[in-house]
Amino acid sequence: MRLIVVDDDRLVVDSLKIILGAQPQIEVVGTGANGNDAVSLYAEHAPDIALLDIQMPGRDGLSAAREILERDPAARVVFLTTFSDDEYIVSALKLGARGYLIKTDVAAIPPALAQVMDGKRMLEGKAIEDIDFDGAGVEAGTTRRPAAFASLTDREFKVAELIARGLDNKEIAATAYMGEGTVRNHISSILAKMGLRNRTQIAIAYLRG
Repeated sequence: MRLIVVDDDRLVVDSLKIILGAQPQIEVVGTGANGNDAVSLYAEHAPDIALLDIQMPGRDGLSAAREILERDPAARVVFLTTFSDDEYIVSALKLGARGYLIKTDVAAIPPALAQVMDGKRMLEGKAIEDIDFDGAGVEAGTTRRPAAFASLTDREFKVAELIARGLDNKEIAATAYMGEGTVRNHISSILAKMGLRNRTQIAIAYLRG
């Protein structure tokens, strides 16, 4: 498979180029440092996968992915991320990205990319299938509550539904008629009750359910 790797951290780019390039089935055909680089590299090389950092100064990976996927809806965009990027993940997947991988888990990246080539979505190195990231069946109040969410109050569950739809805290507050502070409190409660780390995991748990 042919890849482009785009990250504003040069050390990350160089390390990935060496590690991924050592794999017999992988060729890194281009590297860049920002979203503009990603768009131009994709247009130039038409790679099998675009591996992009989600947060970069100037133009970020999310904006670049949007343009790449508008031009080529079949593009395989995979994001590199850290847990601090979790607010962006659901939006990225709704765009049509094929998943996200944790930067520090380098060993998991080559096999995960192979899964992407097989048509799977990869979240934190794990394949998930048959999940609708376009919003169908995720409208608040229209789906049966998954068993994993049984411990939540009705308001907490509604917040979880809206997170799964890709809404940020301000949008959740406006949609559910509550203050942003209340939204944050509900999210903290959801995380504590379900033993999760971030809002991305809330969305994944909901969509899996």
